[in-house]
Amino acid sequence: MLSGRALALVVLAWSLLKVLVGRLFGRKTGLPLFHENYDADGLPALDAAERERIASFSRCIACGRCDVGEADRIAASGGEYPGLMTIVLSSSRSMPDYDAAARSLAHVPMEVLAQKEEICPTRVPFVELARFVRSKAGAKQRPTPSVTATAVEEAGAQAPGQREHPPATAPT
Repeated sequence: MLSGRALALVVLAWSLLKVLVGRLFGRKTGLPLFHENYDADGLPALDAAERERIASFSRCIACGRCDVGEADRIAASGGEYPGLMTIVLSSSRSMPDYDAAARSLAHVPMEVLAQKEEICPTRVPFVELARFVRSKAGAKQRPTPSVTATAVEEAGAQAPGQREHPPATAPT
């Protein structure tokens, strides 16, 4: 039985062989594979320029200075706006929810975002981030119901992890 480095080399060689054979016979890679894997989740692809831009959004150090003076907006949002720092941190990570971030940013005027850029010690570009998030929220493809979910609904059963909700009634 192989172990240690010999096993690692065999596993690596096997993986390389699988990749080369897959490419030889037209296996999807790159952007087509991305779309196949993530379109149902509504995660839009990023081009090279957007990947560069998103790096500038992620330089937030979570100091909280951008949240100073935001208490009234946070309270008025009814839970939709948790504060600017939270939006910056969550919007610049690997799989952000652009719709939620766009709804949150709707509570902050662009002038305020520009002012926050001036007080940010790492100069996070809040205005550019807001434009980016809004454009991605609009570009997201909506997920389509899966075959499994449709089959569960047709059978009248409850899917795992779902809570049963009473049917909505019209007001009288």
